[in-house]
Amino acid sequence: MANKFQALCIFCGAHDGSNPAYLAAAREIGTYLADNGIRLIYGGGSLGMMGAVADACLERGGEVVGVITRYLESRELAHPGATEMRVVENMLERKQMMGLLSDAFISLPGGIGTLDELFEMLTWSRLQEHDKPSGLLNVEGYYDELISFCLKTQVEAGFITTEDAANLIHAETIPELITKLEEAADLGPSSLYRK
Repeated sequence: MANKFQALCIFCGAHDGSNPAYLAAAREIGTYLADNGIRLIYGGGSLGMMGAVADACLERGGEVVGVITRYLESRELAHPGATEMRVVENMLERKQMMGLLSDAFISLPGGIGTLDELFEMLTWSRLQEHDKPSGLLNVEGYYDELISFCLKTQVEAGFITTEDAANLIHAETIPELITKLEEAADLGPSSLYRK
């Protein structure tokens, strides 16, 4: 069966995190992308989870496209083995470039930068600037509280609708998450809510 996605953007931390499962998930998704002929679009770094995703993808012969700012290029040590490295001037251009190059977005565990990227893509979807799905790989419950906050707290407080909350797709395994993202790509934003 042909892949729905040609390129997936992975958002994740520039650190390893405190749980070895986070780094293992980064390597697993890098391997998955390479094995399925899906181009990796990511933040361009060689450290932490970003480096692990890229390394695993490259080790299996995958294509890796990094997008990094000039400022971060030296601070994060842009990955020397990336198939392609695009250097942009600022973080907004970085997110715009990653958005343009990708068919969907997956957030792994990460810090405030990862959350910024996740919510930027969800906001752009809500404002109909793109129709690409966004998902969380909820590794060992890392995003449990965030999922609850978005799907319950924000809805109950009247800031977003249940349908809009459904744009935050999540799963605990990569195959399940990819399947959900493919369905959302076919049926459009909030499709999982309408099922």
